[in-house]
Amino acid sequence: MKTLYLVRHAKSSWKDKSLSDIQRPLNKRGFRSAPDMGERLKKADVEIDLIVSSPAIRAITTATILADAIGYDSRYITQDDRLYFEGQVSMFDIIRKTKSHYKSLMIVGHNPDMTSLLNKLCGYQTVNMPTCAIARIQFDMAWSEVIDHCGNLQSYDFPKKIHSK
Repeated sequence: MKTLYLVRHAKSSWKDKSLSDIQRPLNKRGFRSAPDMGERLKKADVEIDLIVSSPAIRAITTATILADAIGYDSRYITQDDRLYFEGQVSMFDIIRKTKSHYKSLMIVGHNPDMTSLLNKLCGYQTVNMPTCAIARIQFDMAWSEVIDHCGNLQSYDFPKKIHSK
């Protein structure tokens, strides 16, 4: 059994127009929602074997905050340029080339690619991933065998989702 966590980066800032897109940081809402989502992962006893992130500042920051919340050493977050708007083909490649000893993988990236990949893996047409959304998908196969419509969406959470107390 393999578990994939797809994470769209937290809300980013457009305030500083001198920054390139890849340099944009999180905004105040992003810095509130990422720790909140990290706490939700911690409460669910989530353990991640490997985190791969887009090199964009907003994605790396989100990945680091989530990693810290669940006790994953953020020094081991892998940055992969293919997660910076290169599309589903590159994301499938990252998944399929994940070493078999990893039971869980977290990918932190951008829309529209994250939403497209979620829908493709689970056979949905309409799920949209808002900022800092986390989808947990399970596979009954090796990473190298992952194809369209083979995933089972186990959970889907995002900052504005109402949870019962």
